[in-house]
Amino acid sequence: MIVDWPNRTLDQLGLVSRGRSRHRPRDAAHLYGGPYPFIQTGDVKHSNLYITDYDQTYSEAGLAQSRLWKAGTLCITIAANIADTAILAIDACFPDSIIGFLPDEEKADARFVKYLFDALLQKRFKQFTQGAAQDNLSQSKLLSLEFPVPHVSKQREIADILSTYDDLIENNRRRIELLEQSARLLYKEWFVHLRFPGHEHTTITNGIPEGWENKTLEDVAPLHYGKALKKDDRIPGDFPVYGSSGIVGTHKKALVTAPAIVVGRKGNVGSIFRCPKDFHPIDTVYFIKTEDYSSHVLYALENIKFINTDVAVPGLNRDFAHSRKLLVPSSTLRSLFEEQASTIHCQIDSLTLQNEKLADARDLLLTRLMNGEIAV
Repeated sequence: MIVDWPNRTLDQLGLVSRGRSRHRPRDAAHLYGGPYPFIQTGDVKHSNLYITDYDQTYSEAGLAQSRLWKAGTLCITIAANIADTAILAIDACFPDSIIGFLPDEEKADARFVKYLFDALLQKRFKQFTQGAAQDNLSQSKLLSLEFPVPHVSKQREIADILSTYDDLIENNRRRIELLEQSARLLYKEWFVHLRFPGHEHTTITNGIPEGWENKTLEDVAPLHYGKALKKDDRIPGDFPVYGSSGIVGTHKKALVTAPAIVVGRKGNVGSIFRCPKDFHPIDTVYFIKTEDYSSHVLYALENIKFINTDVAVPGLNRDFAHSRKLLVPSSTLRSLFEEQASTIHCQIDSLTLQNEKLADARDLLLTRLMNGEIAV
């Protein structure tokens, strides 16, 4: 236990207010697509220390029914993903499923409060929602909690130590993004723009280079159904569990050997994920087996326009997906691309592993700093 830090509520340390959003995208399309970043719970969950990426924006009309929060605001999710936190690196809006905390600079450091949530508060928050049909955390419940907080100068010292790890993680993440982009650009250069090695001496007839074939996805890499694995049935382990939005947890057993590919079937329809580790795909996704895996197939899938074809239950119909055409190059060119893409993927996997180790080291240090085992 921390012995010398006084207890405080969140509103004693700064401004606390709930986000605003009166409409959902499907109900009011005119509110979206403008210049103002619109942060959602998933953006908070998938951020590290700072929020820099987002999928949605507000128009002027969207901003008029919302609020623009300043960079430096701590975002706290209270629905869907409970008590996930990250700090805005940009001015942005967010909905009522997120609470914003803007610290009083004389009382609190947003980074410290974020780390405090990670170390001490997430489990306490989940106690409020156990047994509920849908997890949620109200603002009043959030403000009812007290937690130990040192003087702001010590908060900054602790945050400075921990944020060093997050800075390294963020640098690696950016390197990973650049590597992923380079692989995609190489694919497009060779197989979309047809500027592949030796293209100057290759005859192209009706858009198909000599020695290439037009095949269906079913012929090249058939899709297989994932298997349901409810949260309550998952036993945390070494194997990632994939849903249509990516990794959603871990399990002690794998269903599919790596390398493989996951394709979103329901929810995030048509999402594509490379799986470098053995894993368990749940029933919202399809997967492509190791024997059909290739880097060419991976990036070809990213260039296929999958659409919702099941009216009753929106999702990706497998027969429709299997009918999509792929331009398959010669085996020599595929091998050459695989060699270059594999080099890139090895670098990505190495950086990903570094980030996992950095996060583990940070979390271990975080716990010890917060419970007083290590003095600052």
